[in-house]
Amino acid sequence: MFIPEHDDQKHSIHIALPPDRCFEFFTPEGERQWVTDWAPVYYHQPSQDKLEGSVFSTSHDGVTTWWIVVAHDPQLLTVRYSRLTPGSRAAIVDVCCEADAGGSKVTVRYRQVGLDEGGNGLVRKMNGAAFPAMIEDWKARISALLPSPAATA
Repeated sequence: MFIPEHDDQKHSIHIALPPDRCFEFFTPEGERQWVTDWAPVYYHQPSQDKLEGSVFSTSHDGVTTWWIVVAHDPQLLTVRYSRLTPGSRAAIVDVCCEADAGGSKVTVRYRQVGLDEGGNGLVRKMNGAAFPAMIEDWKARISALLPSPAATA
């Protein structure tokens, strides 16, 4: 009998940008700048200004994931996604940007559940150091796009 496994991980990183500029990297369009093969296909977008309620899909290595922007608050700099990779796993993803010395503190939380044995394996794979390492990789990718401090001096 299949028993779904659940995991809840949170990790924070520092990005050397003001929170409002940093927040843009965590929108469906903003992720195009730093996520390899990130090409959302939109099925519904309420408007350019209002992301909440948007429905889109992404594909990576032949696997499609469906996303819904459940909440998007540009004033509070928070966004919540629901994502479903059919037959594998489902997740809620929260991102929050806040002012921090010299930039932004970005906190990312993933709550996911396996939908089959393969999905359970992917959920287990994110345990321990794997999740923080993934988020630190996000930091490296975004930071690589920023001008170096010497270039702005």
